[in-house]
Amino acid sequence: MTHDDPITLEIIQNSLQATADEMFAAMRKTAMSSIIYEVLDMGTGILDAKGQLASSGAGIPGFVGVLDKSVKVLVDKFGKPGDVEPGDVFITNDPYYGGVTHLNDLVVAMPVFAGEKLIAWTANIAHNSDVGGKSPGSLSADATDIFQEGLRLPAIKMISKGEPIAGIFDIITVNSRMPDFLRGDLWAAIASVRIGARRLTELAEKYGVETFEKAMASFMDYGEEVTLKELAKLPRGTFELTEEQDDGRLFNVKLTISESEFVVDLRDNPPQDAGPNNASRDDVLVSVQVIFKALTDPLSPANEGTFRPLKVLTTEGTTFHAREPAAIGFYYEIGIRVTDLIWRCLAPHVPHKLPAGHFSSIAGTFIGGIHPDTGRQYTIIEPQIGGWGAAEGRDGNNAIFSAVHGETYNCPAEISEARNGLIVDRMELNIAEGGEGEWCGGRGIRVDYRIRRDDSFLTLGYTRSRILPWSLKGGNEGSANYAIVAKKDGTRTRYAYGSGIRVDEGEVIEIYTATGGGFGDPAERDPAKVAADIRDGYITPERAKAVYPQSAG
Repeated sequence: MTHDDPITLEIIQNSLQATADEMFAAMRKTAMSSIIYEVLDMGTGILDAKGQLASSGAGIPGFVGVLDKSVKVLVDKFGKPGDVEPGDVFITNDPYYGGVTHLNDLVVAMPVFAGEKLIAWTANIAHNSDVGGKSPGSLSADATDIFQEGLRLPAIKMISKGEPIAGIFDIITVNSRMPDFLRGDLWAAIASVRIGARRLTELAEKYGVETFEKAMASFMDYGEEVTLKELAKLPRGTFELTEEQDDGRLFNVKLTISESEFVVDLRDNPPQDAGPNNASRDDVLVSVQVIFKALTDPLSPANEGTFRPLKVLTTEGTTFHAREPAAIGFYYEIGIRVTDLIWRCLAPHVPHKLPAGHFSSIAGTFIGGIHPDTGRQYTIIEPQIGGWGAAEGRDGNNAIFSAVHGETYNCPAEISEARNGLIVDRMELNIAEGGEGEWCGGRGIRVDYRIRRDDSFLTLGYTRSRILPWSLKGGNEGSANYAIVAKKDGTRTRYAYGSGIRVDEGEVIEIYTATGGGFGDPAERDPAKVAADIRDGYITPERAKAVYPQSAG
């Protein structure tokens, strides 16, 4: 018996969304690492039996499009009868074998059965603190191949018929400098996919498998319909942009927008980096999906149909389509460059949708060593928040995450101090010069971490450190992303990239994230707003006199 009336199908689709959100909550409440339960550096999703995205939970937008790509690899690899059975759980982290991002991000997936029939998959992804490799935290700015970045898990089964496979968990945890945290976070991920699978089985049994499958397919068709409707509102034609990067490379994009397609051509780009500044093709596709969703229908849930009109062209062996065994640890700075490249290319043509450039970096900050109180290894993983660009009629937002990082949170200072071996001396808005305009870019932040034990380390990878956040309509560029290590001897060294930088007791790591780009001529800014900026501490009186001549008095 089927129930394919629109109301029933809508109930099922909303139940899929609720299930993805319940999976997210279960993982958040049981994880051990603050990067998961505080920052929410994770994502959950529900896929159909073929691995197509049916519904996604909360978390990082850049993770929404990861899970379908991972599960499709599993479906292809384990396609023989008997390969996939009720109670099985799979794992992958290798970007060349379904992992998509980098080795720290473990994807856990579980098949969902109704009777003997495979009807769906549940899956999640989260950043784990340490999966081995040459450097603590598994991120190394000087890595030259993926073998130096940690343990590779190439789409394998780790639980069979509900029972852990002997040795798999031991292999995973013995390769980590923080095995207890990794084990705890992994079981949180398993609990998440299991509760999701249980809910979906209940849903299929209640309404019937045929109705359940029809609901998923119909919502994907609806996702495509909504996207095409919004795509028709974008300007048609071909748009191109070349932009210099901090390291001197030139990145290129060519966009062709028609009534039925949004084509992103990234084929003409530099060869893959000799270091870890590369991304897999799948991750680049995710980064394009993020800006495509923002341009079309940002408010509705994403699914397979949402992205059917999107086409992405890459060349294997380039930084946007790395070839194995290229290092890929800092993939996220490449991915956000793709998002921002498309953003900058189209912003002049759709100013009602896209503001000026934001700080546009994940600004991943990894600080660790031996905890001065417990004697155990710790690693704080902190993606930073920063300023967003201004738009016509409004200033940019202060201190929020970058575009692909989305609805996540900075780790509270109290948690950082309680769980890790450091002290947060300062956490405030950064009032660096930049981002002025008729409408001003939002402010980044300054955070000071004071180290409590000798022989600690800092690893970081920031972009938009030399090439600043771009402005629109005559506004000023934003400021830079960078860090300073203030040593006890008084020396201060600035970094944008670095790995295993030694920091000792009493020394301070100062983090500065950028102000977003301004919009419009600063001479047109309302003097009352300039006065408010001075009053609120966003700009010094001296800088205001230099930038805003209309307020000199």
